[in-house]
Amino acid sequence: MRLVLFEPDIPQNTGTLMRLAAGLGLPLDLIEPCGFVLDDRRLRRAGMDYLDHLTWIRHSSWEAYAASPQAGRLVLLTTRAAQPYTSFAFAPDDRILVGRESAGVPDAVHDAADARLVIPLCPPARSLNVAISAAMVLGEALRQTASPDVAAANLAAHAAATSTP
Repeated sequence: MRLVLFEPDIPQNTGTLMRLAAGLGLPLDLIEPCGFVLDDRRLRRAGMDYLDHLTWIRHSSWEAYAASPQAGRLVLLTTRAAQPYTSFAFAPDDRILVGRESAGVPDAVHDAADARLVIPLCPPARSLNVAISAAMVLGEALRQTASPDVAAANLAAHAAATSTP
């Protein structure tokens, strides 16, 4: 599974999403252009030292990303979808795509997605913060696809890293 960011606008959200991917052990694809300088100090502040543990690829454009070799389905989180993320069957090689905070994704990217999912909200709410949305959906996707062995190994690694002698 991978997290894919399409032309992010806000460095703090991007840093938070990078931290999320690093913390969950997921690779990240960042599709440029960004709405900020990528080495912005706010990005580093939000991502903290987790960025040093992140496996990520920068793509210069949507066209460059689409032309690169990809495995799995492209799953777009969008307010324009009809299917709730909670009723979707995720696969281990899905690529979870989130759009720009200000505008989502253009129609061509929307149409390129293999699946489009929405987070149902109570009116008049229209959407959630992109990092919160990604965390909710990735949590469900990983719950569905993680094997018991992987989950046990992650818990053991966490316990070993946080235990005091």
